[in-house]
Amino acid sequence: MQLEDCFYFGKVIKTHGIKGEISIRIDADEPAAYKQLEFILLEINKKLIPFFIQSLKLNGNKAYVKLQDIETVEKAAEMATLDIYLPIEFLPKLTGNKFYFHEVPGYKVVDEISGLIGKIEKVLEYPSQSIFQIFKNEKEILIPIQDEVIIKVDRRSKTIYIKAPDGLIDLYLNS
Repeated sequence: MQLEDCFYFGKVIKTHGIKGEISIRIDADEPAAYKQLEFILLEINKKLIPFFIQSLKLNGNKAYVKLQDIETVEKAAEMATLDIYLPIEFLPKLTGNKFYFHEVPGYKVVDEISGLIGKIEKVLEYPSQSIFQIFKNEKEILIPIQDEVIIKVDRRSKTIYIKAPDGLIDLYLNS
């Protein structure tokens, strides 16, 4: 399985107990949706290696996991700080105006005032704000991803309708 076919699920934090369990931090809005996982993919030397799960106990966004064939603290300790991935098809389906960042590049963006702005090139993730990066006539336009801005996500036509903050689009196009 290739990295582009997967999503980042979390990270191995440390060992847990004395029987080779690991403690993981889950990077998901609803960790409980993953309580029935049968395997995880650990990134080791830039390759995704599958590990089958013997047991998984959730505690908020953390989990205590016993992996098959990992029987000692020393073996578990080798996994500390490794990134965990899952296949994209494990993501829960979203509806309404919710979307995953990996699914919207290529979507058209239509503003209620300016009309068609262009297609989303990519989603830029910053600590304080995620942003759609769009190019129109070779000019970059950055639109904040906020509930107040996004009016509607139309998956069928691959279009996101927005109400950009006053003057934002003109600022980019007229500079």
